[in-house]
Amino acid sequence: MNHVRKVQEIRERARQRITDGAVTDDYGLDREQAIAVLNEALATEIVCVLRYRFHYYMATGIHSQSAKEEFLEHAQEEQEHADWIAERIKQLGGKPEMNPAGLTDRSHSEYKEGTSLLDMLKEDLIAERIAIESYREMVRFFGDRDPTSRRLMERILAVEEEHADDIADLLFSQSEDEEPRKLYAKDEVPETSRAGKPARGSTPAPGVADDGAARAAKPS
Repeated sequence: MNHVRKVQEIRERARQRITDGAVTDDYGLDREQAIAVLNEALATEIVCVLRYRFHYYMATGIHSQSAKEEFLEHAQEEQEHADWIAERIKQLGGKPEMNPAGLTDRSHSEYKEGTSLLDMLKEDLIAERIAIESYREMVRFFGDRDPTSRRLMERILAVEEEHADDIADLLFSQSEDEEPRKLYAKDEVPETSRAGKPARGSTPAPGVADDGAARAAKPS
């Protein structure tokens, strides 16, 4: 086939499949599978935005200011990543999945609040390490068959590695020996319940001994 005829065929295919947008016949992957992978990355980025935002608002203590600045910067960069991924999904003819109902199921990283600044930093570092490993797998998945998506994920991966390095520096500057300032009162820690226990300061009903008093009265 001479070059002129090949160019003419490319032009004809482009006119016939105009509704496919950026996806041409030589796209090397299963398009639905590629969109699903990108939607997992999108969910991961959105969950990271929410976690970093929460940490930005809730970080307290003498060492919190530098951490707050880092949390806010990371949240903004993760949002930018989410925007890039959503745009690529749209280019491939897919729909960016943003329904909150399935967000945490699709996300590779978890939404963990932590109960102190030290906890926050640990959870963020864990989440970044999960994202790094996941995105490396995605880069290998796209490979030469979808170089545009591969380059996008490589670009995001490089920033996630910077985030992990930043958080590690902050984490290791915190002293494990210091008593961290808690974000919640003892009875407010998420997933902790006082169900079945008497209210603080209340008098036990007749015949019902307080647990501590009962243990103290028990003969050894």
